[in-house]
Amino acid sequence: MKKITYKSSGVDIDKANKLVESIKTSVQKTKTKNAISDIGSFGGLYSIASMKFKHPVLVSSTDGVGTKLLIAQACNKHDTVGADLVAMSANDVATTGAEPLFFLDYVATGKINPAVLKDVISGIALACRKSGYALIGGETAEMPGMYAPGHYDLAGFCVGIAEKRNIIDGKNIKKGDVVLGLESSGLHSNGFSLVRRVFSIKEQKKLRAELLKPTTLYTKPLLEMAKITDIKGLAHITGGAFRDKLPRILPKNVAILINKRSWRIPWIFRTIQKKAGIKDEEMYKVFNMGIGMAAVLSPSDVRKAQMLLNKFNIRTWVIGEVAKGKGEVRLV
Repeated sequence: MKKITYKSSGVDIDKANKLVESIKTSVQKTKTKNAISDIGSFGGLYSIASMKFKHPVLVSSTDGVGTKLLIAQACNKHDTVGADLVAMSANDVATTGAEPLFFLDYVATGKINPAVLKDVISGIALACRKSGYALIGGETAEMPGMYAPGHYDLAGFCVGIAEKRNIIDGKNIKKGDVVLGLESSGLHSNGFSLVRRVFSIKEQKKLRAELLKPTTLYTKPLLEMAKITDIKGLAHITGGAFRDKLPRILPKNVAILINKRSWRIPWIFRTIQKKAGIKDEEMYKVFNMGIGMAAVLSPSDVRKAQMLLNKFNIRTWVIGEVAKGKGEVRLV
């Protein structure tokens, strides 16, 4: 009987170790003064001893990229999905006003392809640097039989920190406030199961530059915005979009009225809608429609917020207002 080894069973530990070595430089560039462990340690270490908080609250989020990965894999383009992974969690944490601390990733694949995974992890590291997160750990799991050849999956986890009294939670939203919409880069990382039904593989490859645009990273712009305005509520417009995300930040005695004609809707959404014959109600329930983040502000703060966000090359529109209601969102 032929001798069976772990490698002949489909798991190459040496290749995994070489991958870790190849990404060390990218990962080390994310290191902050409070990240006190090096890549390869059993647990990532992060010190908050020097941070000046009276009542510190940790804020965490975990997410993935979803079936957008299948388009990346079909197009053999892997350098942007790492940014998607970071953004999906980091943007959630940013809605509380928390400062970034650290990020960890999990990569699972049937067979390690060093070139592909180096692109993926380098993208994760770059997005961490742009958002201010230290990439302090991760896991690459090679699992033959679990994933088809060429396929991989991603998951990420991040932690931020906030002063308890400064947490943005929507409690102070009131009638007369306005909703400022922050432009998305496009589809971001939601609705791709539908996108893949609408476009053939050939069409996906033709449209890959648009379909694989990385999700916008809002962490630093929102932190700067919080310094000069009173942000009353923030909603990350992801799966469930306007119908599901905005109600999460509303008190029970108000509603939000969204004017669908108040911003420029990117062409990709109209193309999907026309090609699939989808009604407006479904589109605004599934996709961000060009608005990746919604901020609720007093009218007097809108101009300051727009001028600041313009410096970050983020276009904005006043897309709605707060009225009396029962915690619902109405699109008009």
